[in-house]
Amino acid sequence: MKELLTTLSTKLKNREISSVELTNEYIKAIEAENEKINAYVHTTFDYAIECAKRADDMLKAGDASPLCGIPMALKDNICSDGHLTTCCSKILDGFRPYYDSTVWTKLKREGAVLLGKNNMDEFAMGSTSESSCYGAPKNPRNTAHVTGGSSGGGAAAVAANMAAYTLGSDTGGSIRQPASYCGVVGLKPTYGAVSRYGLIAYGSSLDQIGPITNSVRDASLVFDAIKGVDINDQTSVDHEYGNITSQLTGDIKGLKIGVAEEYFEGIDKETKESVERALAFYEANGAELVSVKLPILKDSLPVYYIIACAEASSNLGRYDGIRYGYRAGDYTDIDDMIYKTRSEGFGKEVQHRIILGTYVLSSGYYDAYYKKACLLRNDIIRKFDEVFDVCDVLIAPNAPTTAPTLGYSSKSAVEMYMSDICTVPVNIAGLPGISIPCGKDKDGMPIGMQILGRKFAEKTILNTAYFYELNNKNVIGEYEGGVNL
Repeated sequence: MKELLTTLSTKLKNREISSVELTNEYIKAIEAENEKINAYVHTTFDYAIECAKRADDMLKAGDASPLCGIPMALKDNICSDGHLTTCCSKILDGFRPYYDSTVWTKLKREGAVLLGKNNMDEFAMGSTSESSCYGAPKNPRNTAHVTGGSSGGGAAAVAANMAAYTLGSDTGGSIRQPASYCGVVGLKPTYGAVSRYGLIAYGSSLDQIGPITNSVRDASLVFDAIKGVDINDQTSVDHEYGNITSQLTGDIKGLKIGVAEEYFEGIDKETKESVERALAFYEANGAELVSVKLPILKDSLPVYYIIACAEASSNLGRYDGIRYGYRAGDYTDIDDMIYKTRSEGFGKEVQHRIILGTYVLSSGYYDAYYKKACLLRNDIIRKFDEVFDVCDVLIAPNAPTTAPTLGYSSKSAVEMYMSDICTVPVNIAGLPGISIPCGKDKDGMPIGMQILGRKFAEKTILNTAYFYELNNKNVIGEYEGGVNL
């Protein structure tokens, strides 16, 4: 995998190319490729040129960060002042926030250039990005296949060289799974490590913003820029990480890697074999494999969907057609207006999850479902703590299979939900995880593995991933379209 951000930063600082010139190259790539890939749903090209001019001034002054002048994109649920942010839902049609998310505020301060907003599952609810009201993004590795979800547009944009990096959100695997399907790197930070202020919520106790990039070092550079406590987000945590990128060595001698057989149950043969080859490679280079048990993983999926849907039911109650977004045109009174607005504005997947969430929070079922899920969540957290007492990281598949073909989500909702089985435990426990490519299947579709750590162990998981990447370059191969610098 190429360390694109370092390469571009060097070119910009050496005046080999200006940020305006670089931005225009990305704009051309988007104009040429997006009709085929559908990675962007809103573009901000005029604003991007403004950002690029400001970045060029910063570069001339000699006070520029490694991200200064580099074009990127945000998932369509991350707010930027005055720019369309619709969560790929009809109910937020035309919505332009009047404030910036904290992550964009930080990146803007670093001199980042915003190209636009990326396609996603409606309100981040889905595993294929097919519930978007703008149509599904296509996987650049094979456009007959899904990108994964919900941050599918961001993963596709990076894989197709239509953005140097993107920011997505991960509620139950929504950064790691599409990164795996598209053959790029996706980092889900520890819950609270990155401010959620300005992220339009799906499940507030599960959501976390993180980067999708071309390489592990690129992911570390972006994480260094966006991490940190925020007065606007009371769930953010003041943890002293230092500069993680400067600490990446790729040294894994003596590293204890946990392998839980439960993660490999029901996994496609090619995926399983690719991850096992990676584990053997680590062991051959000085790491120690430790067999661990996580039987509680079988409870993770129902716990996740009960908690996530309950929180979604609460968070999405504000969309009523009164204050912003879509409003039904034909109604008799205010109750009828709210009913018709929500019925017409929300897609089927979102409606299903709102109904399920309302059901588990109702007085007759709260104790039987939601309360029990919260108790089991505590058990899952404790079990992960016990595992990390005997190992430094866990390595596991990201998904049971590689990217399925388009139309997958409409065939079986249960199968779509089951595709999250490997990723949701991390969100339930609030742990960090990173997805990196580790091979491809017989059809050339990428296979990814995830490296998981204890809370605030981003340095450890990034370094573990960095070792593999350094020694297994071009596992997937490069996409031929988009910007090529």
